[in-house]
Amino acid sequence: MQSAEDADAETTPASRLAAFERGGGAVTEILALFDSLPPVSVEALRGRWRGSGLPSGHPMDGLLERFGWHGKEFNGPEDVQPLLCKARGGKVFGLNPAFVPMGLVSRHVGLFHNRFAEAAFALSARAARTTRPAARLRMVEFRGVVTATMIYDRLPIQDVFRAAARDVLLGVMDLRGMAQPFFFVLRRESGWSPRPAWGCVGVSAAVYANAGLDPGWPAEKVC
Repeated sequence: MQSAEDADAETTPASRLAAFERGGGAVTEILALFDSLPPVSVEALRGRWRGSGLPSGHPMDGLLERFGWHGKEFNGPEDVQPLLCKARGGKVFGLNPAFVPMGLVSRHVGLFHNRFAEAAFALSARAARTTRPAARLRMVEFRGVVTATMIYDRLPIQDVFRAAARDVLLGVMDLRGMAQPFFFVLRRESGWSPRPAWGCVGVSAAVYANAGLDPGWPAEKVC
């Protein structure tokens, strides 16, 4: 017989997110989880994060992984590498998003789910490498909550973040003209930077505790 503690563990945000990662989920289900999670501050994002897509039936599911997406790097509000990729030799590099034909991808995503497109990307990625910032971080209201948001410099995209667990974020890619949101998960890479303070003005510690997060996080930090 399942104990009350085991039942509670299965309904924490982290466990619900893990279930979606294993088996996918409907857009409405994942959005419900996203809406239940507390916001994060810009300062909370400092460091390098490993990314993975969250299956939701979106046409782009699995596409980023096919092209070697590694994650994101946040060095400050004005210094963001939004697309870290991993070369075949294992080296992680920043990709200039201006070289990504998002209009074509969003309209004809099926053209990119094949080995030919993967090989073409590998050949062209060297020219698109960059060490320059290509996005910014701002506090933006999305679905009624102000939270840290990454805004691309050259693409009509905002990535909006909520905290699913300590050092785990659920992200929503909001692309102009895209009917269905694209979901992804970020996990902080250990040893990259000191752990920052989490939280945002106006968010009480109870909100974090109710989400199953560490109530010791400073919930009244200025964003």
